[in-house]
Amino acid sequence: MLLNTIIISITDRENQVHELETPTDMGLSIMELCKSYELPVEGTCGGMALCASCHVYVLSEHDLHEPSDDELAMLDSAFFVKPNSRLGCQIKITEALDGLKLKLAPVST
Repeated sequence: MLLNTIIISITDRENQVHELETPTDMGLSIMELCKSYELPVEGTCGGMALCASCHVYVLSEHDLHEPSDDELAMLDSAFFVKPNSRLGCQIKITEALDGLKLKLAPVST
């Protein structure tokens, strides 16, 4: 493992667990991490909290920052929202997220 990298586990929609190694010093978001590993995350709005196509469920007990009003508004209009729902574009990767476990939310059809 390289310096300044952590592991984040993401379960895809087929229940496959992906252990993703990611740098902590590039300002990446969970959405960007998923896209870089070609997981099925759209990120249609480019990370502006306007589409919910990077909707994830937080499965671990990590201390994440509170969602912004924009994120909450978007989750209000998203499908399959749970108490542990977040937008991946709004979660910036830091060293404190080492071991974070997430699951991709289902897509609406």
